[in-house]
Amino acid sequence: MSAAASPALSDRAATAQIVPIVFFTFICYLIIGLPLPVLPGFVQSELGLGSVLAGAAVSVQYAATLFSRAHAGRFSDTLGPKRTVGIGLAACGLSGALLAAAVACRAWPAVSLCVMVASRFALGFGESCVGTGAILWGIGRVGATHNARVISWNGIATYGALAIGAPVGATLAHALGPWSLGVATVALAAIGYVLARRLEAVPLVHGERMGYASVFVRVLPHGVGLALGTAGFGSIATFIALYYAARGWSHAALALTLFGSFFVGARLLFANAIRTYGGFRVALVSFAFECAGLVTLWLAGAPSAALVGAAVTGFGFALVFPSLGVEAVELVPPASRGAALAAYSVFFDLSLGIMGPLAGYVAGAFGYPSVFLVAAVGAAAAALLSISLYLRQTRSRAVVSRGALDPSRSAQ
Repeated sequence: MSAAASPALSDRAATAQIVPIVFFTFICYLIIGLPLPVLPGFVQSELGLGSVLAGAAVSVQYAATLFSRAHAGRFSDTLGPKRTVGIGLAACGLSGALLAAAVACRAWPAVSLCVMVASRFALGFGESCVGTGAILWGIGRVGATHNARVISWNGIATYGALAIGAPVGATLAHALGPWSLGVATVALAAIGYVLARRLEAVPLVHGERMGYASVFVRVLPHGVGLALGTAGFGSIATFIALYYAARGWSHAALALTLFGSFFVGARLLFANAIRTYGGFRVALVSFAFECAGLVTLWLAGAPSAALVGAAVTGFGFALVFPSLGVEAVELVPPASRGAALAAYSVFFDLSLGIMGPLAGYVAGAFGYPSVFLVAAVGAAAAALLSISLYLRQTRSRAVVSRGALDPSRSAQ
């Protein structure tokens, strides 16, 4: 009997089935992290194209991820999660080859930039496919009762890989040159692809499939909550270094380290919280902690207070994606889970895309601390939205329960 067919699968056994699958997410985000500290400087200094194009060259990936989410969801539902992960890893490998080619063309800056943009598009597409496919592959192996555990472990793989990839990429580029990042990307993608082919696929889920537009509308409220909560992560990732510099503080990287450490710790310690208490209750508590951490950052008068704020924010943000994501996926038929997960993930991308320029305007007009106040307001609004969704769910279940007890009423 497959793991997916066993409802009595223990937590330890489920984790043993999940980790080999989210390893492909780890590889994908390790690839994403490698060039992050290198590409902006390469475009700005070596190609001489300025800071605007340097930022745009990196951001193109997120645009590609946003617009390819729907395709990744459809591939997962129709081709299967394993094939979707394979497609994504192949796209990641292509992005590495294009990155190496872009570096080789540095004598022709315009050509190099165009090839680099193509590399970033391929990487964004690969991110969508691997991220969505790995979650659905994991769920197929352990069953829907472990949805939250799969999503949580996928997030651990994501942020752990980014934390490792950035310093490794900087070290490689310094020692060997930027071309080595392209070669390393191709090698990692090839290793992931070979390993993925050796693992057993899960059966396709047959049945009713909803259109992507219908799925999007159904998960819209949950996605809005995710977007509001992601603003806190976006504000810290983008502006914590400038916030520290504006106040004359050092060791801004330590704030990011604490954010990531408490994020991973919360996911490991509270892996069963969503299954025990329900997604909306966990989301409410998560947003409350995130809001408290962001307010602490806003009011911080010393580096130690800012570190506490970053840690509490990471702790709160840790379960935001899986708590609302589990509830969102439950709203669609099993055969449309890939589409639901893709549509829900779009709001994460949108939030990061919108928060950058919005926070930049706020920082310019009111100072860097105000960025964290705006994000705190977003987290508070997400908490109120979670309460509203929980009450709506409770009322809906009460109606269904009354109908079951009184068949004549349900027939009306």
